[in-house]
Amino acid sequence: MEPIQLILYIVLPVAGIVLGWTIRWVYARFQLSASEQKAERVKQDALKEAEALKKEAQLQAKEQLIQDRNQQERENRERRKELQTYENRVNKKEELLEQRNQELDKKEKDYASRLSQMEKHETMLNEREETLRTELERISGLTQSEAKALIIQSLENDARHDAQALLNKIDQEAQLSAEKKAQEILVTTIQRLATETTSEITVATVSLPSDEMKGRIIGREGRNIRALETLTGVDIIIDDTPEAVVISCFDPVRKEIAKVALERLITDGRIHPARIEEVVQKVTREIQQKIYEEGEKVLFDLGIHNMSQDCVRALGRLHYRTSYGQNVLIHSKEVAELASMIAAEVGANRDLAKRAALLHDIGKGAETDSDQNHAEVGAEMVRKMGEDARVVNAVAAHHNDCEPETVEAVIVQIADAISAARPGARRETVDNYVKRLENLEEIAKKFTGVEQAYAIQAGRELRILVNNEKIPDDQVKDLARNIAKQIENDLRYPGRIKITMIRETRIIEYAR
Repeated sequence: MEPIQLILYIVLPVAGIVLGWTIRWVYARFQLSASEQKAERVKQDALKEAEALKKEAQLQAKEQLIQDRNQQERENRERRKELQTYENRVNKKEELLEQRNQELDKKEKDYASRLSQMEKHETMLNEREETLRTELERISGLTQSEAKALIIQSLENDARHDAQALLNKIDQEAQLSAEKKAQEILVTTIQRLATETTSEITVATVSLPSDEMKGRIIGREGRNIRALETLTGVDIIIDDTPEAVVISCFDPVRKEIAKVALERLITDGRIHPARIEEVVQKVTREIQQKIYEEGEKVLFDLGIHNMSQDCVRALGRLHYRTSYGQNVLIHSKEVAELASMIAAEVGANRDLAKRAALLHDIGKGAETDSDQNHAEVGAEMVRKMGEDARVVNAVAAHHNDCEPETVEAVIVQIADAISAARPGARRETVDNYVKRLENLEEIAKKFTGVEQAYAIQAGRELRILVNNEKIPDDQVKDLARNIAKQIENDLRYPGRIKITMIRETRIIEYAR
């Protein structure tokens, strides 16, 4: 390659680059100049706009100042107007007060004048009263205090007479209306009661398929019957009665366990001590479960809640307890229904009356050898089970062993009497009932010094009137004890009998 061409190859690109850079520099300077001019124009426009905004703001401030000034002037005019009105009202009130003060001054002067006249008149009346009093004392021969006491006594006697007459009238009307109302309530309650007239009786006889079964029940050398009696706590009587075995026990639950266990052993056919123990344990669990279920069932039927498990079990035990042939649990349920009806009629507490009535005979199912009667045992049981004090009192008082403290306790007594006395409730006939009461009275009348004897509370209490001339006070207690012993020896009765001796001294004199 020639040198000239080489130079051209080198110079021409360099010249192009320099020329391009020069053009770009010139163009950049031109753009910078245009930008500076544009910025200057923007700056001038901004200054003009700011000046215009400043003038506009000053004008708005002046207008707002003028408006505020006008508003202040209007408010000042209104306030001056209100002050003027208030000042006018105050001036009027001052004028009225001034007039009233003048009137009061005038009335005060009149009052002072009248007071002076009244004082003079009172002085004259006092002098006249003193003169009249002196004259009356001279004429009547009584001093002022004596006459006052005589008048007070006369008024007091009249008031007492009128009050006593009014009380007698109210008492008579109350007795008539109360007796009528009580009859209506009892009749309505008895009519509403819907229950069976027959009662469930717990039997203690087990039928045998044949007389050969008696030997199997006795076992070799009597081991089977001994095991059964030991495990159940009953007495099994095997006599000449054909195809029957009698179970005797004071506890109705044990009697039921022995009866069911013996029936199952007879049905099963395997009778030996080990099998007897197994069956008795199984039947005992079933009977205990049934006892609890019977208690829950009666609570569900009556709608009673919040009762302890011990109380439920004690109620269930009454299912196997009878009194004069009447099932005690059915009787307790019936009494609860009656008590609830009576409480609704008289406006008493229905829930309390129903609860107390259901628990009133709970002592009959207690497992105890106490000499207390079932009312006392039941009251102690429900007290330990956390029942209300009113329920405890109703249970304790349902045979008048203590005084009823609430109207619900009295209702329980009434409902208990209705349930026990309704037709078909108990097996004891009217003749036997009357005969038992007559026997009680006859035993007491045989003793020297006894004037009258009355069997009350269905034979649970014997009230005896003693001749005060024949029996002194120190011998009354011995007489009551002797009568109680005689009744224990001659009669057979459930529960216990309360003996109440009544002796009074009457002194009669005649003024002729």
